[in-house]
Amino acid sequence: MNKRPLQFDAIIDAPFGAVGFFALKNQTMGEQFSIELLTVKHAPRPTENKMVQTIANQITAYFNNINYDFKLPVNQHGTPFQQRVWQAISAIPRGQVLTYGQLAVQIGSGPRAVANACGANNLPLIVPCHRVVAQNGIGGFMQGNPDGLKVKRWLLKHEGLNF
Repeated sequence: MNKRPLQFDAIIDAPFGAVGFFALKNQTMGEQFSIELLTVKHAPRPTENKMVQTIANQITAYFNNINYDFKLPVNQHGTPFQQRVWQAISAIPRGQVLTYGQLAVQIGSGPRAVANACGANNLPLIVPCHRVVAQNGIGGFMQGNPDGLKVKRWLLKHEGLNF
């Protein structure tokens, strides 16, 4: 299920498996980061990259303390529409959810387009797309990975919600 476990720049343990990190250098966009939630355990892999280490430390702090607030610059590149969706997702308070439809109404779009932008989010947890659910249930997560719903349920339960 996990696409590239050997290519991560860093891996940390997570209650639901692990979290993998990629550091990407792009001459026009600078350094970018990507996070992948992994549904199985992997051997932790430390990193020399200070920003990846900072992100990993903050995610670990979130797992240990639900009230932890990320203090990271979100430098996520996407279409203007994706940026609007990710900004709206980032405004959903911890312990609350919005449906794809509610979020779509907020930004003047459709639920399916919102769901696609959620799937393109490469900074899960920091941009908490797990807080977006279907009208009649939990919805999707991790681009259709069947084990992704276990991760989404764990994250929502961690924030005091049951689905």
